Amino acid sequence: MIKQLFTQKFGHEPAICSQAPGRLEFIGNHTDYNGGPVLGAAVDRRVSVAMAPRKDRQAQLWSASMDDEVTVNIDSLAPLTGSDSWANYALGVLKELIAAGMTAPHGFDMAVDSDLPAGAGMSSSAAFELASGYAFCELYHFNLDRADMARVGRRAENNFVGVPCGILDQGVSAFGEVNHLVKIDCQQEIFNRLPLPTDVHFWVFNTAKKHALIDSLYATRHSECMEALKHLQEDYPNIKCLAEFTSEQLEASQSSLGDVLYRRARHIVGECERVRAVEAALGQGDIAQVGRQLFASHNSSRTDFENSIPELDYLVDRLREEPTVWGARLTGGGFGGAVMGVTSSKFDQSAADKVTQAYQKYFGQPATVFHTKTGPGAGAQ
Repeated sequence: MIKQLFTQKFGHEPAICSQAPGRLEFIGNHTDYNGGPVLGAAVDRRVSVAMAPRKDRQAQLWSASMDDEVTVNIDSLAPLTGSDSWANYALGVLKELIAAGMTAPHGFDMAVDSDLPAGAGMSSSAAFELASGYAFCELYHFNLDRADMARVGRRAENNFVGVPCGILDQGVSAFGEVNHLVKIDCQQEIFNRLPLPTDVHFWVFNTAKKHALIDSLYATRHSECMEALKHLQEDYPNIKCLAEFTSEQLEASQSSLGDVLYRRARHIVGECERVRAVEAALGQGDIAQVGRQLFASHNSSRTDFENSIPELDYLVDRLREEPTVWGARLTGGGFGGAVMGVTSSKFDQSAADKVTQAYQKYFGQPATVFHTKTGPGAGAQ
């Protein structure tokens, strides 16, 4: 499809096509930039990119879904603002690849399309970064392994886009595999895959409360976590990140934090413990225990990290009543977006529709829902 869209737009076929999946944050909410472990699932929906070389130094980027076009000179890459800012995810990757040693002797035409829902917490931005990165490497004959490609995408988002994200989104998009979760040790940036039962299905309920991380409280939570760490290091100077603390150490230092910072830190420390509990449960084939940890994760987001909203809470509570739902929690940064329900194959569209109908009756506005499973990671096509 992306090949045809490119040809229709630019009048010739692309030289390269690439893709990268969106991701579901399975568990490990805000643990990535706190040095903790996180589990994510690459899904079977993705961002696709097609590209061809130009003879000049211009870059012409076109989004099929927005029908918007951006033209820049690759010798003067700088963040774009306003309606053109969507292109920053690709341009930031290009700038980071050049900084890593890639030579770009000419410009390019690019078309991008996606079947990922925007604002649903599935990180279409990271998928765009990874799809662009693989296309640039093919176009300019530059080699990076999956881990380094994920790191380039994160640096682009940190330095060029301006979002202080960790490695979760890019790492899961890069290392995704069918019927597997991606486990990331975010402190050492070690990537592994964990087998997932083949009967696991994902139902994503989008609250229609679209979040944009730059404009949300994401950066505030990041700052609060860093402030909590600073206070805790007065008692434990050798500990480098919140994820290294135990619950016992945190409790012992509670008085030095104050209520808000304590609850932020308790979420991170508890979430790291829940990630490890899910890994152990998967190893034992105990999907019911996995589900209990997912519900506990959301409750911590609701009460301690306060990155949930009533719409997300309602969906999780409603899904908890369904016997074929193992677990549910917000997925992504929070402050809007979507809830992930992890279900058996017995949970079907009619069951999902009952949830969305109840949501609409309660809030007076619709929630969209779609079904997905795990998918392969990023790469050139």
